[in-house]
Amino acid sequence: MGKEYERIEPRLWEFIERQKVFFVASAPLAGDGHVNLSPKGRQGTLRILDDRTVAYLDFGGSHAETIAHLRENGRITLMWCAFEGPPNIVRIHGRGEPVFRDDPRFPGLVAGFGEADGPALRAVIVVTAELISDTCGFAVPFMDYRAERELHANHFGRKTDEEFREYTASKPYNNASLDGLPAVPLPLPPRR
Repeated sequence: MGKEYERIEPRLWEFIERQKVFFVASAPLAGDGHVNLSPKGRQGTLRILDDRTVAYLDFGGSHAETIAHLRENGRITLMWCAFEGPPNIVRIHGRGEPVFRDDPRFPGLVAGFGEADGPALRAVIVVTAELISDTCGFAVPFMDYRAERELHANHFGRKTDEEFREYTASKPYNNASLDGLPAVPLPLPPRR
């Protein structure tokens, strides 16, 4: 049976921190717009800032749908599900904001991620919960975690910040969403 919460209670906090992957959903306001659902991973790239706020690192390399949707309307849902241990699904429905490299809050937010910071970082997505819920997850299969993928870090780790900024500017999917909404503000400012 599902339950709703006003804050990220300790049991939910511990569950979220144990998960290796989470999913991000967003959508434009237009009824015929494309709903986006993205898997996120890389150990240490998600932080719970307080009992109603989470943040994750947003790296370049693929589309910027979530950023475009957040800039337009702020709606976002994060979801974690148990692939091992007792079944559970936790969702945070809320309002998100991309904090870009030229925002004065960016260095302080990034510092909290320690070694998880890496090449190709575009923004920190900060999500304030409006509704937190969990459900049973009885139908979620068991799956085993093997290791982190190193492809993204290896590919972008060879690029200087200037090369990454040029790469970002050259890809239309960083400039706008599939529906033409503005995404990453370009030119991407250098890292401070």
